[in-house]
Amino acid sequence: MRQQYTNTILMIRPIHFRMNEQTAVNNYYQHSIEDMLPETINKKAQEEFDTYVEKLRGIGVNVIVVQDTEEFDTPDSIFPNNWVSFHENGVVGVYPMFAVNRRFERREDIFLKIEELGYKITHIVDYTSAEAEALFLEGTGSIALDRVNHKAYCALSPRADEDLFIEFCEDFEYTPVIFTANQTVEGERKAIYHTNVMMCIGDTFAVICLDSIDDKKERKNVVKHLKSDGKEIIPITEEQVNHFAGNMLQVLGANDTPYLIMSQAAYDSLTPQQIKTLEKHTKIMSSSLDTIETCGGGSARCMMAEVFLPKA
Repeated sequence: MRQQYTNTILMIRPIHFRMNEQTAVNNYYQHSIEDMLPETINKKAQEEFDTYVEKLRGIGVNVIVVQDTEEFDTPDSIFPNNWVSFHENGVVGVYPMFAVNRRFERREDIFLKIEELGYKITHIVDYTSAEAEALFLEGTGSIALDRVNHKAYCALSPRADEDLFIEFCEDFEYTPVIFTANQTVEGERKAIYHTNVMMCIGDTFAVICLDSIDDKKERKNVVKHLKSDGKEIIPITEEQVNHFAGNMLQVLGANDTPYLIMSQAAYDSLTPQQIKTLEKHTKIMSSSLDTIETCGGGSARCMMAEVFLPKA
């Protein structure tokens, strides 16, 4: 039986964090911090990371922390959910990445470490050959999974190819729900780079920016799927998306208590009514990720690769 959330999370501690110039071309949430030295930016990101891990462990989440490697220049290594996903049946998905320097984040030694901790990997489904054709699908950044109802939601973008997504759904036995989500950039509507920026699926709820789905039929279809699966829809605005209010993840804490994890900026952007509605479904935990969000253009959810693998 599938479950929506897990108690075990993989996180990568950065050593060269900065604004990645290769991803900034279509991640419009990234900004440079001109008045801060690169080493200061990295140090602040490490401090935010360490506090975040401490908070997660404090609520009973099992966090597997792996240090980034000096071998390659990987400024976005802090976002492992884009290159790997770990599933209940022991299968691991490995994904094609848009930015060339992000492809070096994929590390076999991480699989060995996870196996050493007692988890069972039976098979790896590797989609990375698609990079040769300039086709990409960036893991659970591109794909929002409703694991219980076997549905996968994907906002198509330069980093989420439709055919690859359908192939993933066939391989992992999910029903695809496809749409396009846009944001306004200097007066133009442009594709949001990752689905998990504008939507989060919990066990009994969904946080989603419906305003970003410009096509009415697509929007109606997404709502239909969420409602038919019993999700309470909690709409957020595009302004809230800019504060990473869509980039949340539900995890399992101590005493089988579910928590919705988000950044402090995301939490601060929510209205009292939205918080009240969420708290009917789950507890909330937030942590300040200001430097990571500003330079990385990603937030709390991007930093966590869920581990659903069975124990060996």
